[in-house]
Order: sequence, then C-alpha cells, then structure tokens
Amino acid sequence: MATIKVGIIMNGVTGRMGTNQHLIRSIVAIRQQGGVALANGDVIIPDPVLVGRQESKLKSLAEAHGIERWSTDVDTCLADPYNQVYFDSQTTVLRAQGVRKAIAAGKHIYCEKPTAESLAESLELAKLARDKGIKNGVVQDKLFLPGLIKLKRLIDSGFFGRILSVRMEFGYWVFEGDMIPCQRPSWNYRKEDGGGIITDMFAHWRYVLDNLFGEVKSVSCLGVTHIHERFDEKGDKYECTADDAAYATFEIEGGIVAQVNSSWTTRVDRDDLVTIHVDGVNGSAVAGLRECKTQHKVNTPKPVWNPDIANPFNFTAQWENVPDNQLFDNGFKIQWELFLKHVVIDTPFPWDLLEGAKGTQLSELGLQSWKERRWIDIPDLKL
Repeated sequence: MATIKVGIIMNGVTGRMGTNQHLIRSIVAIRQQGGVALANGDVIIPDPVLVGRQESKLKSLAEAHGIERWSTDVDTCLADPYNQVYFDSQTTVLRAQGVRKAIAAGKHIYCEKPTAESLAESLELAKLARDKGIKNGVVQDKLFLPGLIKLKRLIDSGFFGRILSVRMEFGYWVFEGDMIPCQRPSWNYRKEDGGGIITDMFAHWRYVLDNLFGEVKSVSCLGVTHIHERFDEKGDKYECTADDAAYATFEIEGGIVAQVNSSWTTRVDRDDLVTIHVDGVNGSAVAGLRECKTQHKVNTPKPVWNPDIANPFNFTAQWENVPDNQLFDNGFKIQWELFLKHVVIDTPFPWDLLEGAKGTQLSELGLQSWKERRWIDIPDLKL
C-alpha cells in the first residue's frame, strides 16, 4: 500500500465557505479518515497550504486544524512543484485572476463558482486549461445533497413517467444588519463587488437543472432589489446596488418548464431553505436539502374546488418519504474525493471549467433577459 500525498494550494480559505465546507468538512475530514482509499490499496492524502491575505487568520486556522503549511504569498506556493492542485474560493471578482495564474504555473485547477465575472472570461479559463493539458473541475455541490440524490434516483427509475414541470423555491430572510446582524457578507449586495443573487445562484441552478432534468434551452428572468439599504460588517450603512431576488422561468429540453424563485428577502414557510417540486404524469416529488417525499398517481387524492366548506384534506400528510437507505456524506467532501481521484488515477470528472462556464452563461443571459424584458435562447457552448 502506497501513500500518495497531493499538495493543494487553498486560496481564499479564510472565507465562510472556504473554512467550513472546503477545509473543515472536506480536506480536514478526508485527512482524519486516513485519506482517500483507492481500489489497489493505495491512499491519497491531501496536504494543503492555506493561502490568504491575513497572516493572523491563516496561522490560527492552521493551528486549529492541524495544518502545517500556510502562506500569504501565492506566487511562492505556485512556484513549488510539490503543490499539484490550485483551489480557489476567493470572491468572484478575484477568482479568474488566481485561476489564470495557476494555469500558467501548470497546476491542476479546482475552484468555486462562478468561475469568472463574465462568460468570455469563463470560456477563456476553460480554453487555457485545455490547451495546457491540466485537469480541472468546478464545485457543483448541490448534486451531492441527500435530497437531490434521492430525487435523481426517482428520475432514473422512471418514477415520474414523462416529467412536466419543476418548481424551485430558494431563499430566506437576510437581515439588513441594523437591529440584527446580517448573515451574509455585504459584498453580496453590491453589484460593483460582484454581488447579486442572479450571479450567485444561477450558476447553481444551471448544473442542477442540466444534470437532473436536461439542458436548459431558454430563460425569462426578472431581477429585483427589494431592500435598498443595508449595514455592513462595521455597522456602516451602504446602498444596495445588486439584485436580492430573482423570478425566473426556464425551458428545458423535452418540453419541461421550470419556475425558479430565488430570494434573500423571503420568510420561509416550506420544508427547507430550498425545495424542488417535480410533477410528472405518473407521480410527483418534493426534494429539499436532505429529504425527499413522493406522491404516486395511484395515491393522489381527488380534491374538488369548494370554497364554501372547510378544506377536508390534509394535503401535507398525503406524501411518502423516500427512506435514508444509504449513508450520505458531506457533498463538498464527496466531490473533493472524486477530484483527487481524477488527479491521481485519472478517473472521470465531468464537472470541468466548461461546465462551470455554463453557469456563468445562464447568469449573464438571466441579467440580459431582465434588462431587455424578454425571453433569451441559450446557445451551446464550445471551446
């Protein structure tokens, strides 16, 4: 049995997602379990170097989680041949610059999305990586959520028959920051800093819709800035210049219609922070982050519209839960393990920078649809 160490530059790891999901729940968790086991008995051990701008944060984060390496000098880390992988979870406005530099240094690329601020830049990164012959991947974590795994199982089994429509509700109330601190960073609400829910969430919706139901073919989108002033991390008032809600309809191949509401200005009255309701000829399902419930054609009630009497049905009780008949690991960790195998033994990894560019494309076209107040067709992407 051989131990294969993979040096990973983790840039932007002091941010919320970088710390919690990518470092603690993925890389640290993989190290604590003894690495990623391969079929031949070999084990991959990720060996991260934490990179950022604040030395004190990096040092305390490394000490807290048993990480030996940290640095404020990304160029030195890129110059070290021991580091094979560059990971980027910086803010969107900084990501393309970091990824481009890492490609030039010959590092394999794994990064958060959106991969860049524009489709042209996202495609440029994908082409640079292809021409350099390096392996590359983009985080598409929601595909590995238990609720969506269960939903995909239903689709693959033919449970729905012909799928008719999809309704997605995402969001929660993000406090303005005056009486109660805001639970999202202030840059999310400034367009000039890369903020906006369309830019943030449509990259997710693209890979969710594409991988579960089929390719997205067109979009109609209305964005809104509902809250005009918020308070930043220092308590200072600032003007919100980015959209905090988006109301979109997508046409999917096969005639499926998807209606997707995304909002940081809604109070939750549903089973989860995101729910995906799928209606098919033979059955329906509603998936959240971890749970999924179904109602088959033979179990569907027969309500009749009659507002003159009290509703005789308990509709929420008429659904059946899909059981937890397997162990579900953290979605970010699962994809990290797959990418590490891809780097070391060249197993397939379909979620590359070109797939990431599709998310940027949908965000751009959603913003264009909002601006022009019309449907926009989505062309195929090719390098």
